[in-house]
Amino acid sequence: MNQTYGLIAAFDTTPDLYHACEKVRDAGYSQWDALTPFPVHGLDAAMGVRRSKVPRFSLAGGITGFVTGMSFIAWLGWVEYPLVVGGKPMFSPMFAFPVSYELTILFTAFATIGGMFLLNRLPMHYHPVMKAPQFVRALDDRLYIVIEANDPKYHATATRDLLAKIGGKDITELEA
Repeated sequence: MNQTYGLIAAFDTTPDLYHACEKVRDAGYSQWDALTPFPVHGLDAAMGVRRSKVPRFSLAGGITGFVTGMSFIAWLGWVEYPLVVGGKPMFSPMFAFPVSYELTILFTAFATIGGMFLLNRLPMHYHPVMKAPQFVRALDDRLYIVIEANDPKYHATATRDLLAKIGGKDITELEA
């Protein structure tokens, strides 16, 4: 028995897709996406996509890197290798800054990449939309909306009617 992944509908122009996304968002759907061969400015707002949480991972990584660098140099000067040279203090933030700076950059980069992979659920080696015959055109010259069957508001006929009402063409059911 083939299980349904959802419905896919084609749109001819970018404004058609943009307004259709607003209507799908206003209808209360939450598990859906728009497929375009090029970036469409403002489409994320039309879809109701909230701001990314990746910058929070970046900030946490940066703070962790900075604190790690300062702590490492403090531990080195006070505990592991306490050596007074020319009357200088055992720990000075000025001397710890280069190490902290580099660790801030390194930890921020790793946290950003890790956060992006985590939030995007990567690596994802398979997605049902990739098997759809329409997917090839979404990479070239066609615009699509895909509404998933696991959406709480999804009902096959009502969703198909909505997509037709907002201007969707070639509405097809996708197999999971």
